[in-house]
Amino acid sequence: MIGSIISFSAMAVAGRYVSSGLDTFEIMLYRSLIGVTIVSAVVIGTGRRKTITTRHIGTQITRNLCHFTGQNLWLYAITVIPLAQVFALEFTGPIWALLLAPLVLGERLTWPRAGAALIGFLGILIVTRPSPETLSPGIFAAAGAAIGFAGSAIYTRKLTRSESTLCILFWLTVTQAVMGLICAGYDGQIALPSAAAWPGVVVIGLAGLCAHYCLTTALGLAPASVVMPIDFTRLPVIAIVGMLLYAEPLDPWVLLGAAIIFAANYANILRETRAARRISAPHG
Repeated sequence: MIGSIISFSAMAVAGRYVSSGLDTFEIMLYRSLIGVTIVSAVVIGTGRRKTITTRHIGTQITRNLCHFTGQNLWLYAITVIPLAQVFALEFTGPIWALLLAPLVLGERLTWPRAGAALIGFLGILIVTRPSPETLSPGIFAAAGAAIGFAGSAIYTRKLTRSESTLCILFWLTVTQAVMGLICAGYDGQIALPSAAAWPGVVVIGLAGLCAHYCLTTALGLAPASVVMPIDFTRLPVIAIVGMLLYAEPLDPWVLLGAAIIFAANYANILRETRAARRISAPHG
């Protein structure tokens, strides 16, 4: 989880750094090409080419379209609003997943889940404090990114029932490279990173893969109820980074709203975990 927190923070700083010379589609193109290279090397090096299947290619593409959309909105948001605000709104992803799961996975939207979503929405209102002065394209982009990431998470859960993590990562990088090429080149012009921008692009590519690998590994080693509180420390860390590097003020309302969003997510995780234990416990 420490690796995940460092990686997400590094990706945000590097994304803001390279945004002056590259648009979000170009950043995603180069990030995905780096990812394709790394994942392909792992597949070939470990002799696991047979794990890369096309059985659920439609679901893979849908999942990666959600992630591509969310990631582009996130990259835009980090350039126009404070980093802490972006991360706070990103934490609403599980709330949106609760609302989308019945449509994609056929899961029931129970009253406790609906209650968690409502509490999370209260946190969103505190973070954004909607008014003509506070609402901006960056706020909507960060909220849209959270919805995109929620869709990606739901389809990932669907894919993990039959596909390996390596297969999912392979198609993630390949399809997003194609999407990035199409979107970046629609006007016939694709900017190459300058010599000064290349280190930032490489950091984005490596940090993106490392963050998701670390988070997935952490969830495999410990329950979500243990991992989630550690993941939440991303917010104060990025708030301090924003203050030190970009003189962004520490907004107590953002921290309060994010804490409420986290509390709603965490309460739902604890309830779901206890329910799962009761179901799996031996009876008689």
